[in-house]
Amino acid sequence: MVSKNQIKLIKSLSQKKFRNKHELFVVEGVKSIREFLKSSFSLVSLFTTGASFEVPKELFQNINERELGKISFLTTPQQALAVFQIPEEEMVEIEGLTIILDGIRDPGNLGTIIRLCDWFGIKNLVCSRDTVDCYNPKVVQASMGSLTRVKVSYTDLKELLMKNDKIPVYGAMLDGENLYESTFPETAFIVMGNEANGVSKEIEGLLTNRINIPQFGKRQETESLNVATATAVILSEFRRGHFIEK
Repeated sequence: MVSKNQIKLIKSLSQKKFRNKHELFVVEGVKSIREFLKSSFSLVSLFTTGASFEVPKELFQNINERELGKISFLTTPQQALAVFQIPEEEMVEIEGLTIILDGIRDPGNLGTIIRLCDWFGIKNLVCSRDTVDCYNPKVVQASMGSLTRVKVSYTDLKELLMKNDKIPVYGAMLDGENLYESTFPETAFIVMGNEANGVSKEIEGLLTNRINIPQFGKRQETESLNVATATAVILSEFRRGHFIEK
């Protein structure tokens, strides 16, 4: 049986201030939990309605569906929920392509971008301090385990870019150069801006290259692409050139 204290603690982890206080976050779903168990993340407790996991008995608890519903953040709970420890944040390491997120607020977008980084072999994802927390339950759910393979860091973006001023900085901008007519280096920063306002003025002033995904067809009602979709297109084009060369 899940105790009242366990329920209270787990439900509190929906808020960043309590995740920071307890240094804990929640992972739901058998597949995602197994991804985290294979990684360096430390398991604190695991609750399941029947799925099997190879974890120490003292960290494992069988519960029923009603109990799982009490602690789950999902409309339809997925057999298992685990609590992991938030690791200490490491220093940002710049290597190859680095995605920079400037004020991304939607958890689903961040989770999807983490998956994209994993798919395209991007090791580092650097976020502004006002970007949504990567340990938000909705972000973890949307990332589908990719958070175990992509290092997400939060820092002062202006300071980071100025410190690494030899590296070109590409920003996704509506008035940018046609993405498909551009050539790209192997090492670069790619800045993706806020869903509503785009790249902030402060960071826009540090861009060395402005790029744009051109719109095709006659319909012009769509003002811009979703930031996660735009990230997918841009990463695909950056990677395509180097794949062809090799």
